[in-house]
Amino acid sequence: MDILTTVVYIILFIIIMIFVFSIGMLKPFMRKKETALVLVSAFIIGCLGGAFFLSPIYDDVPEVMSTVQKVIPNNDNETMYLDVSSSVDLDALKNNLTHIDGVHSFEVTGITFYMWQFTDKEMTYMNAVLENIDANYKNFTVNESGKIDIDLVPGYEVNSALKSFSDWYKNVYAGTISYAQVHIKVVLAPSAIDQSREYLLEEGIVPTKMEGPVQDSINKTNSTMLNNGEFVLISGGIGVIVALLGIYVDKVVVVFRKFKKSKKSGRRRR
Repeated sequence: MDILTTVVYIILFIIIMIFVFSIGMLKPFMRKKETALVLVSAFIIGCLGGAFFLSPIYDDVPEVMSTVQKVIPNNDNETMYLDVSSSVDLDALKNNLTHIDGVHSFEVTGITFYMWQFTDKEMTYMNAVLENIDANYKNFTVNESGKIDIDLVPGYEVNSALKSFSDWYKNVYAGTISYAQVHIKVVLAPSAIDQSREYLLEEGIVPTKMEGPVQDSINKTNSTMLNNGEFVLISGGIGVIVALLGIYVDKVVVVFRKFKKSKKSGRRRR
């Protein structure tokens, strides 16, 4: 949310609070039952004001905190994890990302294949044969669902890794692998996050996970924030407090004047 919209929403909430305060000031002309109705109305108006005007601002608090982290000099780097289709032009993706100022490295860490539901015999076979398909398969995990996760030796060409598995599959099952998922790790400065995300969004890619000081600040802020329902109820409570101030404004003014007068009297005695 931009600053102008934020200011407008805050002003609108203040306006409805002034309205609530004004209603409370009509207390001398009300019966006791009507006073209770004013408080109920103030709660409802406060809830509505919080839901429509303050909640959108409150929801942006984590983003504001992350923006602060992005501009802090000498902050630690962020790590962005991507899961993309093997059909994506990885060379172009790497070239475009690493040309963004602040992107330090682009590394393919692994690949994932989605097969069919494995039987126990097929699971045993896959676990036995995978270590012999390619020496650059560092680690692998075979799941009963048919998902095979393979970690690659750092620096190994991903196209070679995909070709090794595809050739083996073709020789054994006389078929072709139509889809694989490629896992990528991008290390970048906090200042490069927004531009990198904009580029990835243009390519239809959404980061799977982020790690680093910026993401930590977002997670920490989210963990301490109230949910929307609680925040709206607190806004309703603010409405009630404002209404009470309006109801008892005369007494508050009298107390304030007495305090001010006694303070002046004390100064004169000195």
